Amino acid sequence: MILGGRENWLRAKGSKNESKVSFVELFFDLVFVFSISQLAHTLAEHFTVLGALEAIMLIFAVWWVWVCTAWVTNWLDPDRMPVRIMLFTLMFAGLILSAAIPEAFGEKAIFFAGAYVFMQVGRSLFTVYALRNASRSNYRNFLRISSWFIFSGIFWIAGALMEGETRLVLWLIALVIEYSAPALGFRVPGLGQSTTADWDVSGAHLAERCALFIIICLGEAVLQAGKVFAEQPVTPLIVTVFITAFVGTVALWWIYFQFGHERAAHRIEHDDVPGSMARLAFTYAHIAILAGIMLSVVGDEFLFAHPHDPADMHAAAAILGGPLVFLLGNLWFKGVTTGRPPLSHMVGLVGLALLLLTLPMVVVYQLGILATAVLIVVAIWEFASLSRVVPPARSTGDH
Repeated sequence: MILGGRENWLRAKGSKNESKVSFVELFFDLVFVFSISQLAHTLAEHFTVLGALEAIMLIFAVWWVWVCTAWVTNWLDPDRMPVRIMLFTLMFAGLILSAAIPEAFGEKAIFFAGAYVFMQVGRSLFTVYALRNASRSNYRNFLRISSWFIFSGIFWIAGALMEGETRLVLWLIALVIEYSAPALGFRVPGLGQSTTADWDVSGAHLAERCALFIIICLGEAVLQAGKVFAEQPVTPLIVTVFITAFVGTVALWWIYFQFGHERAAHRIEHDDVPGSMARLAFTYAHIAILAGIMLSVVGDEFLFAHPHDPADMHAAAAILGGPLVFLLGNLWFKGVTTGRPPLSHMVGLVGLALLLLTLPMVVVYQLGILATAVLIVVAIWEFASLSRVVPPARSTGDH
């Protein structure tokens, strides 16, 4: 199909492939296995207040470059050769970004920032070109988006050229600019602002892309636990820790996928303003879900490395913090897509908080078992209550 003398690179609206995630999109997502691994190791090795702040900033950056690409491929067809080449180019830049993560606040700052800005600005400008004669409203939207990324990119590059606290502050400013832009409608003088009605997204496609990304994160958690277990001497304690880590990851999967993903996809696909719900449920709420999984990986490393140590606040921050942040993200995600935040998740958050009272009395591996037990209770509770809803994709309450 030709629009304005140029090939149309958009997905065909109303076709059976409109919401289908393509193989090249999955291939692109795999590069983020490396990012996730790097993030988890970096946080585990620098588990301090400053280290946590830096890791959080990197998580926000990695998620933002991925989710913005997911939004773009919601409109552009990855089976078109120019779009496919664009994704391969982003993959290469993503490998550079991922490789730089351990030293992003050190010697490789310019590699991280340069790759990040290249991905965000380059993808946005490519989309402007692709939409020029195909979709006037989205063409203007991506002109605005490109302007915001160019603006934030100044702070990314400037921060990379600085050191210490100056770099930290400049990169924080860049993240604030980027994360506040959607809420401000990407307002640009002379170009106006976007409205949520402009974002005619395929809810099923975006839901599946996010679900597959969560699968990647959970898969990294399982692989990391298996890798560490393989390096340890086989003792009853290590086997117990391995089972705890595996069951905990399965519980995270169960909580997210049993009903939440399917119901969210159905709800957003039938919403009058899918762009608004997609922004809240997928663009923002999934940050906490991702961070919770990453922190859980760090918690598993604590379990393997120091199983007999007394559980203190330092260990609890990872062992309890991961499930807690994950449940908070799911509470937000499911609250947006159902209108009724799940009671099971609220009780789970209270249960995890109460485990802090056990710190003087338990060791690290016991705290891990207790945290996993809370996740199992949440998963069973939600399954028991929501399995009575037929079909599960309907947007009714879950408790």
